[in-house]
Amino acid sequence: MSSLRKVVIPVAGLGTRFLPATKAIPKEMITLVDEPLIQYVVREAVSAGFTDIILVTHSSKGAIENHFDHNFELEKTLAFKNKTDLLEKVGHILPNDANIISVRQPQALGLGHAVLCAAPIIGDEDFAVMLPDVILNNDSVDLKNMANAFRKTKHSQIMVEPVPESEVDKYGIADCMGADLLPSQSCKMAAIIEKPKVTEAPSNLSVTGRYILENKILNLLRVTPKGAGNEIQLTDAIAQLMEISEVDAYCLSGESYDCGDKLGYLKATVQFAVQHPELGDEFKTWLKEYSL
Repeated sequence: MSSLRKVVIPVAGLGTRFLPATKAIPKEMITLVDEPLIQYVVREAVSAGFTDIILVTHSSKGAIENHFDHNFELEKTLAFKNKTDLLEKVGHILPNDANIISVRQPQALGLGHAVLCAAPIIGDEDFAVMLPDVILNNDSVDLKNMANAFRKTKHSQIMVEPVPESEVDKYGIADCMGADLLPSQSCKMAAIIEKPKVTEAPSNLSVTGRYILENKILNLLRVTPKGAGNEIQLTDAIAQLMEISEVDAYCLSGESYDCGDKLGYLKATVQFAVQHPELGDEFKTWLKEYSL
């Protein structure tokens, strides 16, 4: 049985869609209410049972690693001032049984290349990949379900979610051979079609930033030629994997937010502010007044 300890999170991107905010701040450190985006993703991974968090990073992203490290001066000051609530928040961002491991991606050569940069740490283990731009609203439920499905079937799992049929040409779309895939269910996937024409899309199930992959995909990535954007695409390697192994689509049961997109980020901010345990009620009251 696979232990599924390791997860790869590519954070080397320059965040050009959020300029000028990302000129000096990593996009992953932009806050969603009161926590940076990367903290949501790492917490999701750890809650789902992953203990080795592999950040594929860039020289400009030191703030991410610092966020998960201890700041002893800050913690000492908070303790001295008896600000125990804040001390608890900053002192336990990363659980004791989890590890942050950083590797550099020297060139921006795509998601597949980012995964290859983590290969020496992954070793011969199966692993997950999580895109830090994609935030889910149900914590780790879906990632846990994907991991359990992988352990049961040994089939790689690719998260998908339905999108309006008129928008399928914006996404990678899963071909599930006409299967009626319900939330939290997995089924065999025949292909991923990148941004198909609306009239030619095999389904309305778009790929959604969470993957659990057999280790053998690393060897496929090593021989995957550059594809779209002159980059090594993970999707191309998954297509090769389908030729030798079963790959399943797993249907998201919650809701996802593309926080690499300004509108998606704003939608997530409102949703998470409404649900916030301390701010939610007051924010909902203000929101009702504002919308009148």
